[in-house]
Amino acid sequence: MNRAPLLFDASHTSHTSAQTGIQRVCRTFFVELAATRPVAPVCYDPHLIGWRPLGPGEQAVLTDRSGGTGKSRGAKWTLAQKISGATRRWIGARPALPAAAGLICPELFSAKVGAHLPELLAAVPGPRVAIFYDAIPLKFPELTPPGTVARFPAYLRELLLFDGVAAISEDSATALRDYWRWLGVTQLPPVHALPLAIDRAHTDPTSVPTPAGARPTLLCVCTIEGRKNHLALLEACATLWDEGLDFELHLVGMARPDTAAAALTRITELQAAGRPLRFNGSVPEAALHDAYRGCAFTVYPSLIEGFGMPVLESLQHGKPCVCSGRGALGESAHGGGCVPLDTVDAPALTSAIRRLLQQPAELARLAAAARARHLRTWPEYAADFTAWMATLPRRP
Repeated sequence: MNRAPLLFDASHTSHTSAQTGIQRVCRTFFVELAATRPVAPVCYDPHLIGWRPLGPGEQAVLTDRSGGTGKSRGAKWTLAQKISGATRRWIGARPALPAAAGLICPELFSAKVGAHLPELLAAVPGPRVAIFYDAIPLKFPELTPPGTVARFPAYLRELLLFDGVAAISEDSATALRDYWRWLGVTQLPPVHALPLAIDRAHTDPTSVPTPAGARPTLLCVCTIEGRKNHLALLEACATLWDEGLDFELHLVGMARPDTAAAALTRITELQAAGRPLRFNGSVPEAALHDAYRGCAFTVYPSLIEGFGMPVLESLQHGKPCVCSGRGALGESAHGGGCVPLDTVDAPALTSAIRRLLQQPAELARLAAAARARHLRTWPEYAADFTAWMATLPRRP
């Protein structure tokens, strides 16, 4: 691959302060790529009705990894950006994209962006690669916002336009291949499973177990939404509080009102009953890692994930994680330091949490296993990604 820049589609991430999993991947991956080679971030501008390089303000949003505390995932365009795009369109002054060595599309692109992908793909000689996160809208449509479910089949067909697709887990890679084969597609682009990475800058080697006699904290980091299964975790904790166990449950994550109403109601009920339950919503990156350092262990009750970054983030701080042992989560959990569960219903969560609270030796053993894990770093991910990308021929 030559030293011309890689184009990097940041259409959404450059216009939001949200720090969802995808936004964190986009921001961190871009910064790591740019540290070793030329990278040109671009976006689809709906006011220009075309693709263009990012402006300075948009690049600042893209590279801000401090972590937003916004309540919306949506892209926000300033009035100045809207006027600039519309004016350029009216006078025919469309900014040119730089000559590129390749293209990376790391986002779950919208219908509007997807409709204009052919224009961007045609401008790049290749290789052109997309990142695929998960097939959750196909597997759990009842726990997915209706708009995402409706959009998803078209998105999966649009991925066929790329020279290669980097899936974030073996489970996601298999789901994508299986769906395309079900469609009857015979000429598939290569799908390569490339698990995500952790940021070593946040690892604290001085992290220690909860002091004897102190109230332990259970941390759960994930968006509050239906498939994250918070109701089962809340019921498990309610059972253990009723049994007299003394611990705090700390929830961190942005709430999605479209599928989170029941969990949010239950959180309010437990807090009103005086239970030690703390819910911060979305927090800055530094506060997030402080929460990991301060907990006894983490619980990630999600029913299904494409990867499950909070599992690895827990391990990087030497904190064991209770999570599903199936699918993509199982790929991470079975490497050590986790309590992998066959099911993540309330009884299974209750049993696992009770065991770790009541058996400090077991918790210490798992913590040692977590600290012993080798976890892929973002520089390693970027090197592996671009090395694989360089092997891809351009598909017709």
